[in-house]
Amino acid sequence: MSKKIGVLLLNMGGPEKQEDVLPFLYNLFSDRQIIRLGPAFLQKPLAALIARRRAPKSRENYQKIGGGSPISAMTAQQAEAVEHALATDGNFLVRPCMRYWHPFAAASLMEMSAAEVTELIALPLYPHYCQATSGSSLHDLREQNRKLGLNLPIREIRSWPTEPDYIASLAARVQEGLAQFGNETVQVVYSAHSLPKKFIAEGDPYLDEIRQTMAALEQQTGKQGQLCFQSRSGPVQWLEPSTEDMLIQLAVKGCKNILMVPISFVSDHIETLYEIDMLYKGRAKELGMRLESTRGLNDDPQFISALRNLVLEHIHRS
Repeated sequence: MSKKIGVLLLNMGGPEKQEDVLPFLYNLFSDRQIIRLGPAFLQKPLAALIARRRAPKSRENYQKIGGGSPISAMTAQQAEAVEHALATDGNFLVRPCMRYWHPFAAASLMEMSAAEVTELIALPLYPHYCQATSGSSLHDLREQNRKLGLNLPIREIRSWPTEPDYIASLAARVQEGLAQFGNETVQVVYSAHSLPKKFIAEGDPYLDEIRQTMAALEQQTGKQGQLCFQSRSGPVQWLEPSTEDMLIQLAVKGCKNILMVPISFVSDHIETLYEIDMLYKGRAKELGMRLESTRGLNDDPQFISALRNLVLEHIHRS
Protein backbone atom coordinates (compact mmCIF):
# COMPACT_ATOMS: atom_id res chain seq x y z
CA MET A 1 0.00 0.00 0.00
CA SER A 2 1.86 3.11 -1.22
CA LYS A 3 -0.67 5.76 -0.27
CA LYS A 4 -0.42 7.44 3.13
CA ILE A 5 -3.56 7.08 5.22
CA GLY A 6 -4.30 9.26 8.23
CA VAL A 7 -6.36 7.94 11.14
CA LEU A 8 -7.87 10.34 13.65
CA LEU A 9 -9.05 8.94 16.98
CA LEU A 10 -11.93 11.23 17.93
CA ASN A 11 -12.63 11.86 21.59
CA MET A 12 -14.11 14.48 23.89
CA GLY A 13 -10.89 15.70 25.45
CA GLY A 14 -10.57 17.06 28.96
CA PRO A 15 -8.86 19.74 31.02
CA GLU A 16 -5.28 18.72 31.72
CA LYS A 17 -4.75 21.17 34.59
CA GLN A 18 -6.86 23.33 36.88
CA GLU A 19 -6.74 26.48 34.73
CA ASP A 20 -8.07 24.48 31.77
CA VAL A 21 -11.37 23.65 33.48
CA LEU A 22 -13.23 26.92 32.78
CA PRO A 23 -12.37 27.16 29.05
CA PHE A 24 -13.04 23.42 28.62
CA LEU A 25 -16.52 23.78 30.13
CA TYR A 26 -17.18 26.83 27.95
CA ASN A 27 -16.26 24.85 24.82
CA LEU A 28 -18.50 21.99 25.94
CA PHE A 29 -21.58 24.11 26.63
CA SER A 30 -21.08 26.15 23.45
CA ASP A 31 -21.89 23.05 21.38
CA ARG A 32 -25.55 23.10 20.34
CA GLN A 33 -25.35 19.45 19.34
CA ILE A 34 -25.03 18.57 23.03
CA ILE A 35 -27.39 21.12 24.53
CA ARG A 36 -29.41 23.98 23.08
CA LEU A 37 -29.27 26.97 25.40
CA GLY A 38 -32.09 29.15 24.16
CA PRO A 39 -31.89 30.71 20.68
CA ALA A 40 -28.60 30.30 18.80
CA PHE A 41 -27.40 33.87 19.44
CA LEU A 42 -27.57 33.24 23.22
CA GLN A 43 -25.67 29.93 23.16
CA LYS A 44 -22.21 31.34 23.84
CA PRO A 45 -23.20 33.94 26.49
CA LEU A 46 -25.19 31.27 28.35
CA ALA A 47 -22.34 28.78 27.94
CA ALA A 48 -19.98 31.29 29.57
CA LEU A 49 -22.40 31.78 32.47
CA ILE A 50 -22.89 28.05 33.08
CA ALA A 51 -19.15 27.37 32.78
CA ARG A 52 -18.37 30.02 35.43
CA ARG A 53 -20.95 28.54 37.79
CA ARG A 54 -19.77 24.96 37.36
CA ALA A 55 -16.02 25.52 37.24
CA PRO A 56 -15.36 25.58 41.04
CA LYS A 57 -17.05 22.21 41.64
CA SER A 58 -15.48 20.71 38.52
CA ARG A 59 -12.02 21.87 39.60
CA GLU A 60 -12.61 20.25 42.96
CA ASN A 61 -13.52 16.93 41.31
CA TYR A 62 -10.56 17.02 38.92
CA GLN A 63 -8.29 17.78 41.89
CA LYS A 64 -9.40 14.47 43.41
CA ILE A 65 -8.04 12.56 40.39
CA GLY A 66 -4.73 14.38 40.19
CA GLY A 67 -5.67 17.88 39.07
CA GLY A 68 -6.85 17.19 35.53
CA SER A 69 -8.20 14.62 33.11
CA PRO A 70 -5.93 11.83 31.81
CA ILE A 71 -8.02 11.40 28.66
CA SER A 72 -5.82 13.43 26.30
CA ALA A 73 -2.66 11.61 27.38
CA MET A 74 -4.40 8.24 27.14
CA THR A 75 -5.84 8.97 23.68
CA ALA A 76 -2.33 9.91 22.54
CA GLN A 77 -1.06 6.57 23.90
CA GLN A 78 -3.89 4.75 22.12
CA ALA A 79 -3.02 6.54 18.86
CA GLU A 80 0.63 5.55 19.19
CA ALA A 81 -0.33 1.93 19.90
CA VAL A 82 -2.73 1.77 16.92
CA GLU A 83 -0.08 3.25 14.61
CA HIS A 84 2.37 0.59 15.81
CA ALA A 85 -0.27 -2.15 15.32
CA LEU A 86 -0.87 -0.95 11.73
CA ALA A 87 2.85 -0.71 10.88
CA THR A 88 2.90 -3.90 8.80
CA ASP A 89 -0.42 -3.12 7.07
CA GLY A 90 0.63 -0.02 5.17
CA ASN A 91 1.66 3.60 5.62
CA PHE A 92 -0.48 4.97 8.45
CA LEU A 93 -0.30 8.12 10.55
CA VAL A 94 -2.53 7.89 13.66
CA ARG A 95 -3.25 10.90 15.86
CA PRO A 96 -5.74 11.99 18.54
CA CYS A 97 -8.37 14.60 17.70
CA MET A 98 -10.38 16.19 20.50
CA ARG A 99 -13.71 17.96 20.39
CA TYR A 100 -13.51 20.33 23.37
CA TRP A 101 -9.80 20.57 24.18
CA HIS A 102 -6.41 20.28 22.50
CA PRO A 103 -5.59 18.93 20.00
CA PHE A 104 -8.66 20.34 18.24
CA ALA A 105 -9.79 19.16 14.81
CA ALA A 106 -8.16 22.09 12.98
CA ALA A 107 -4.71 21.32 14.42
CA SER A 108 -5.07 17.58 13.77
CA LEU A 109 -6.16 18.20 10.18
CA MET A 110 -3.27 20.58 9.55
CA GLU A 111 -0.84 17.97 10.83
CA MET A 112 -2.34 15.40 8.50
CA SER A 113 -2.14 17.79 5.56
CA ALA A 114 1.48 18.68 6.34
CA ALA A 115 2.30 14.96 6.45
CA GLU A 116 0.77 14.65 2.95
CA VAL A 117 -1.81 11.98 3.80
CA THR A 118 -4.00 11.12 0.84
CA GLU A 119 -7.11 10.26 2.81
CA LEU A 120 -8.39 10.22 6.37
CA ILE A 121 -10.27 7.69 8.47
CA ALA A 122 -12.22 9.21 11.35
CA LEU A 123 -12.56 6.68 14.17
CA PRO A 124 -14.60 7.91 17.16
CA LEU A 125 -13.57 6.32 20.47
CA TYR A 126 -17.26 6.02 21.29
CA PRO A 127 -18.42 2.45 20.54
CA HIS A 128 -22.06 3.59 20.46
CA TYR A 129 -23.18 6.36 18.10
CA CYS A 130 -24.79 9.41 19.64
CA GLN A 131 -25.35 12.76 17.95
CA ALA A 132 -23.88 14.51 21.02
CA THR A 133 -20.59 12.58 20.93
CA SER A 134 -19.61 10.89 17.66
CA GLY A 135 -22.07 13.02 15.72
CA SER A 136 -20.70 16.30 17.04
CA SER A 137 -17.06 15.23 16.56
CA LEU A 138 -17.64 14.07 12.99
CA HIS A 139 -19.58 17.23 12.13
CA ASP A 140 -16.81 19.42 13.55
CA LEU A 141 -14.17 17.48 11.61
CA ARG A 142 -16.07 17.99 8.34
CA GLU A 143 -16.57 21.69 9.05
CA GLN A 144 -12.92 22.32 9.89
CA ASN A 145 -11.81 20.39 6.81
CA ARG A 146 -14.03 22.66 4.71
CA LYS A 147 -13.10 25.92 6.48
CA LEU A 148 -9.38 25.24 6.18
CA GLY A 149 -9.82 24.51 2.46
CA LEU A 150 -8.02 21.18 2.82
CA ASN A 151 -10.84 19.08 1.38
CA LEU A 152 -9.16 15.87 2.50
CA PRO A 153 -11.26 12.78 1.70
CA ILE A 154 -12.64 11.59 5.05
CA ARG A 155 -14.09 8.14 5.66
CA GLU A 156 -16.18 7.89 8.81
CA ILE A 157 -16.60 4.91 11.12
CA ARG A 158 -19.85 5.74 12.90
CA SER A 159 -19.96 3.06 15.62
CA TRP A 160 -18.72 -0.42 16.52
CA PRO A 161 -20.84 -1.85 19.38
CA THR A 162 -20.10 -5.52 18.66
CA GLU A 163 -16.54 -5.47 17.25
CA PRO A 164 -15.21 -8.93 18.32
CA ASP A 165 -11.92 -7.85 19.90
CA TYR A 166 -13.66 -4.98 21.69
CA ILE A 167 -16.19 -7.42 23.17
CA ALA A 168 -13.42 -9.89 24.05
CA SER A 169 -11.42 -7.19 25.85
CA LEU A 170 -14.53 -6.15 27.79
CA ALA A 171 -15.25 -9.78 28.67
CA ALA A 172 -11.70 -10.21 30.01
CA ARG A 173 -12.17 -7.12 32.20
CA VAL A 174 -15.48 -8.50 33.54
CA GLN A 175 -13.97 -11.90 34.38
CA GLU A 176 -11.04 -10.16 36.07
CA GLY A 177 -13.47 -8.03 38.07
CA LEU A 178 -15.63 -10.96 39.14
CA ALA A 179 -12.53 -12.80 40.37
CA GLN A 180 -12.04 -10.09 43.02
CA PHE A 181 -15.16 -11.37 44.81
CA GLY A 182 -14.10 -15.02 44.99
CA ASN A 183 -17.14 -17.29 45.23
CA GLU A 184 -19.52 -14.60 46.47
CA THR A 185 -22.67 -13.64 44.55
CA VAL A 186 -22.09 -10.53 42.42
CA GLN A 187 -24.49 -8.28 40.52
CA VAL A 188 -23.05 -6.89 37.29
CA VAL A 189 -24.16 -3.30 36.66
CA TYR A 190 -23.51 -1.53 33.37
CA SER A 191 -23.17 2.21 33.81
CA ALA A 192 -23.41 4.28 30.62
CA HIS A 193 -23.17 8.03 30.14
CA SER A 194 -26.72 9.35 30.30
CA LEU A 195 -28.50 11.07 27.44
CA PRO A 196 -31.60 13.28 27.24
CA LYS A 197 -34.62 11.11 26.39
CA LYS A 198 -35.50 13.42 23.50
CA PHE A 199 -32.38 12.23 21.62
CA ILE A 200 -33.70 8.66 21.66
CA ALA A 201 -37.19 9.86 20.68
CA GLU A 202 -35.60 11.61 17.68
CA GLY A 203 -34.03 8.33 16.52
CA ASP A 204 -30.58 8.33 18.13
CA PRO A 205 -29.31 4.69 18.12
CA TYR A 206 -27.23 5.09 21.31
CA LEU A 207 -29.42 3.00 23.60
CA ASP A 208 -29.98 0.22 21.03
CA GLU A 209 -26.24 -0.02 20.39
CA ILE A 210 -25.44 -0.21 24.11
CA ARG A 211 -27.87 -3.12 24.38
CA GLN A 212 -26.12 -4.79 21.44
CA THR A 213 -22.82 -4.54 23.33
CA MET A 214 -24.42 -5.93 26.49
CA ALA A 215 -25.93 -8.90 24.62
CA ALA A 216 -22.62 -9.75 22.92
CA LEU A 217 -20.73 -9.38 26.20
CA GLU A 218 -23.17 -11.52 28.18
CA GLN A 219 -22.96 -14.23 25.55
CA GLN A 220 -19.23 -14.45 26.31
CA THR A 221 -19.31 -14.07 30.09
CA GLY A 222 -22.55 -15.92 30.81
CA LYS A 223 -23.29 -13.20 33.36
CA GLN A 224 -26.40 -11.02 33.12
CA GLY A 225 -26.25 -7.36 34.11
CA GLN A 226 -28.49 -4.37 34.69
CA LEU A 227 -28.17 -1.05 32.87
CA CYS A 228 -28.15 2.41 34.45
CA PHE A 229 -26.96 5.90 33.49
CA GLN A 230 -24.53 8.36 35.05
CA SER A 231 -23.30 11.93 34.53
CA ARG A 232 -26.61 13.65 33.89
CA SER A 233 -27.05 17.35 34.50
CA GLY A 234 -29.63 20.02 33.81
CA PRO A 235 -33.44 20.11 33.97
CA VAL A 236 -34.26 17.94 30.91
CA GLN A 237 -35.56 14.35 31.13
CA TRP A 238 -32.67 11.88 31.12
CA LEU A 239 -32.44 8.15 30.51
CA GLU A 240 -33.32 6.12 33.61
CA PRO A 241 -32.57 4.66 36.06
CA SER A 242 -29.68 6.84 37.25
CA THR A 243 -26.68 4.99 38.63
CA GLU A 244 -27.45 6.25 42.15
CA ASP A 245 -31.07 5.08 41.89
CA MET A 246 -29.83 1.67 40.72
CA LEU A 247 -27.59 1.41 43.80
CA ILE A 248 -30.55 2.18 46.07
CA GLN A 249 -32.77 -0.39 44.27
CA LEU A 250 -30.12 -3.09 44.62
CA ALA A 251 -29.53 -2.31 48.30
CA VAL A 252 -33.27 -2.64 48.99
CA LYS A 253 -33.18 -6.07 47.31
CA GLY A 254 -30.39 -7.18 49.63
CA CYS A 255 -27.54 -7.08 47.11
CA LYS A 256 -24.11 -7.19 48.76
CA ASN A 257 -21.62 -7.09 45.86
CA ILE A 258 -21.60 -5.02 42.66
CA LEU A 259 -19.22 -5.17 39.72
CA MET A 260 -19.70 -1.94 37.79
CA VAL A 261 -18.82 -1.97 34.10
CA PRO A 262 -18.49 1.52 32.54
CA ILE A 263 -20.04 0.25 29.31
CA SER A 264 -19.85 3.42 27.21
CA PHE A 265 -16.31 4.47 28.20
CA VAL A 266 -13.14 3.01 26.67
CA SER A 267 -10.58 4.93 28.72
CA ASP A 268 -10.31 6.35 32.20
CA HIS A 269 -11.42 9.91 32.89
CA ILE A 270 -13.54 11.87 35.36
CA GLU A 271 -16.60 9.61 34.95
CA THR A 272 -14.68 6.47 35.90
CA LEU A 273 -11.94 7.72 38.22
CA TYR A 274 -14.12 10.07 40.26
CA GLU A 275 -17.80 9.25 39.72
CA ILE A 276 -17.53 5.45 39.79
CA ASP A 277 -14.38 4.76 41.80
CA MET A 278 -15.02 7.43 44.45
CA LEU A 279 -18.61 8.75 44.42
CA TYR A 280 -20.56 5.55 43.65
CA LYS A 281 -18.17 3.29 45.53
CA GLY A 282 -18.67 5.47 48.61
CA ARG A 283 -22.45 5.52 48.14
CA ALA A 284 -22.54 1.73 47.80
CA LYS A 285 -20.57 1.41 51.04
CA GLU A 286 -23.06 3.67 52.82
CA LEU A 287 -25.81 1.34 51.59
CA GLY A 288 -23.99 -1.73 52.94
CA MET A 289 -22.60 -2.96 49.61
CA ARG A 290 -19.15 -3.54 48.13
CA LEU A 291 -18.65 -1.97 44.72
CA GLU A 292 -15.71 -2.68 42.44
CA SER A 293 -15.34 -1.48 38.85
CA THR A 294 -13.72 -3.04 35.81
CA ARG A 295 -10.47 -1.45 34.68
CA GLY A 296 -10.53 0.92 31.71
CA LEU A 297 -9.65 -0.60 28.35
CA ASN A 298 -7.14 2.20 27.74
CA ASP A 299 -4.25 0.80 25.65
CA ASP A 300 -4.96 -2.88 26.39
CA PRO A 301 -3.48 -4.85 23.43
CA GLN A 302 -6.77 -6.60 22.61
CA PHE A 303 -8.61 -3.29 22.53
CA ILE A 304 -5.91 -1.79 20.32
CA SER A 305 -6.39 -4.82 18.06
CA ALA A 306 -10.10 -3.91 17.85
CA LEU A 307 -9.24 -0.39 16.67
CA ARG A 308 -6.78 -1.79 14.11
CA ASN A 309 -9.46 -4.18 12.85
CA LEU A 310 -11.94 -1.31 12.43
CA VAL A 311 -9.47 0.68 10.31
CA LEU A 312 -8.55 -2.27 8.08
CA GLU A 313 -12.15 -3.46 7.66
CA HIS A 314 -13.20 0.02 6.64
CA ILE A 315 -10.43 0.21 4.04
CA HIS A 316 -11.25 -3.19 2.59
CA ARG A 317 -14.99 -2.49 2.56
CA SER A 318 -14.42 0.79 0.72
